[in-house]
Amino acid sequence: LTGVLDDCLCDIESIDDFNTFKIFPKIQKLQERDYFRYYKVNLKRPCPFWADDGHCSIKDCHVEPCPESKIPVGIKAGSSNKYSKAANNSKELEDCEQANKLGAVNSTLSNQSKEAFIDWARYDDSQDHFCELDDERSPDAQYVDLLLNPERYTGYKGPSAWRVWNSIYEENCFKPRSVYRPLNPLAPSRGGDDGESFYTWLEGLCLEKRVFYKLISGLHASINLHLCANYLLEETWGKPCWGPNVKEFTRRFDPVETKGEGPRRLKNLYFLYLIELRALSKVAPYFERSVVDLYTGNGHEDAESKALLLDIFRDTKSFHMHFDEKSMFAGDKKGAKSLKEEFRLHFKNISRIMDCVGCDKCRLWGKLQTQGLGTALKILFSEKEIKSLPENSPSKGFQLTRQEIVALVNAFGRLSTSIKELQNFKVLLQQTR
Repeated sequence: LTGVLDDCLCDIESIDDFNTFKIFPKIQKLQERDYFRYYKVNLKRPCPFWADDGHCSIKDCHVEPCPESKIPVGIKAGSSNKYSKAANNSKELEDCEQANKLGAVNSTLSNQSKEAFIDWARYDDSQDHFCELDDERSPDAQYVDLLLNPERYTGYKGPSAWRVWNSIYEENCFKPRSVYRPLNPLAPSRGGDDGESFYTWLEGLCLEKRVFYKLISGLHASINLHLCANYLLEETWGKPCWGPNVKEFTRRFDPVETKGEGPRRLKNLYFLYLIELRALSKVAPYFERSVVDLYTGNGHEDAESKALLLDIFRDTKSFHMHFDEKSMFAGDKKGAKSLKEEFRLHFKNISRIMDCVGCDKCRLWGKLQTQGLGTALKILFSEKEIKSLPENSPSKGFQLTRQEIVALVNAFGRLSTSIKELQNFKVLLQQTR
């Protein structure tokens, strides 16, 4: 892959250099820190779209939840919106005051009105979310140590896995059913059409819808790259050996084997990287405030984590070829607003489809990466709110939960890893020729 990416003024070589020498080593370190390694997830939510076709019984699909005793006390006790020690300690007082206030308001309301009141509050809260969020208070939600449950090839494949991706592309990427996606195993054979009609359709879309498709395709390419780079190569004496599988990589991305589709998918991976990179540079002011601590209960570690995060933000700001999201939703106000809402609801639907993934490990990483991308989109569309944040108090206009922060950093870490793995595969391919 070489040259300039479509829909933005950036070339692939610049991203490779920037990622390899600046971002990748630092984001790897950040992901190992306690604040970012524990992610709370509900892997038991039922699939909302079709009857569950059973969970994957392959042992590598299993996710090992983290015992409560291992979770840092500051993470376990923290309210989802709070990051600082002071905020955690004042939580009970706030809850008490809130209950009194609601009690005072609600004493004159019927039960039906109270429920409507709560629904409105929930609705307002969900307006800026691009993802369906797990209820962290659910008894089925558990902490997972991401370092002990790495994303890799588990053997989960076939109709069940394809059904998930097919549903994402066919029903949520603004695509009419009459336009066939290249290399879709569930589509009827199209004879001589090698995907040109699909790309003619894609080029005819407005920028926003084209961007949406590229984000999903980039995410798909990134996940496939992780599976190729961390593949079960052999198992001797019960000891598994994981590593890069060149044959699998070629099958999924080689220009000849994929009829030109592989390189297009990899370009979309770079495009997605740029979008999430842009979100990180935009959200920096949120974290630069002293009120944000990345609180785990270990003061020394928390200070180091924040310093490393701010260092990464400085790097993201130093990169001069960002994607400019200002060109999106820039039409007439009414049209732009309804398109943005459509965009948000489509993405929210994709986050719900992740509950249909039959392999727990794939579901965990699918949920985390879609939530990370959803958080990036939320940031990109909240620029005004981020700029007007108060320095010393939690904001009302823009808020990130700890879950969103963990997902944002780990999702970008996965993209950074994908681009690094791509460099490794280039070397391996040269060696095999």
